[in-house]
Amino acid sequence: MKMKTGDLTASIPKYLSDTYAWAYGTPEAVRLFERQWLVNLILWGNFARLRDKALAALGERLSGKTLQIACVYGDLTPKLLAAHTDAGQLDVVDVLPVQVLNLRNKLGANASRVGIHLGNSAAMVYESASYDRALLFFLLHEQPEDVRRKTLSEALRVVRPGGKLVIVDYHRPHGFHPLNLPMRAVLSSLEPFALDLWAHDLAVWLPPGVPVQSIDAQTFFGGLYQLLVITR
Repeated sequence: MKMKTGDLTASIPKYLSDTYAWAYGTPEAVRLFERQWLVNLILWGNFARLRDKALAALGERLSGKTLQIACVYGDLTPKLLAAHTDAGQLDVVDVLPVQVLNLRNKLGANASRVGIHLGNSAAMVYESASYDRALLFFLLHEQPEDVRRKTLSEALRVVRPGGKLVIVDYHRPHGFHPLNLPMRAVLSSLEPFALDLWAHDLAVWLPPGVPVQSIDAQTFFGGLYQLLVITR
């Protein structure tokens, strides 16, 4: 299936339509999951905390260009837009037309202030080193390993030297975490690629040969979630 928005064309990956249509790929999914209280519940009450940690890592007042890679349910994008100065530019790219439409509707009158594009995170059309910063918020755990590697490679490619790539995603919880076994069961049944992030550090999927100044990592909620700030 191929869709086009503006000058960007994207085919919906088979893994996404096969695995995640129930959560992202249909208007019914959007109507169900586009609820602030529900996305907070899914993250065990940690959505606002993780959102704010990501925004703080990107910077308090943002000028230059920011790329959010994949739409996110909840108020992440409105909050990210609010952090931009008048001179700042925010772009969002997603491969699902229904998610692009949902984000436009969610932003309302502010949609004109955001470049909302249809495109594949694993093969973005943006020029290299064209963004000051990029954000991956709970995307990588939804991708098979080969796509995850390409997404990270593309995200680092489009960020300029000295810029930041901020990543928030799942992480293996501490051994005695009360949600260890329940979350393993949930992820195994509903999100088949997510346990990769329990088995390996995210750094193992970074592209070789890309110069990185630093990688700062934190975990939250007993290790179940992680924040990485990669400086090019």
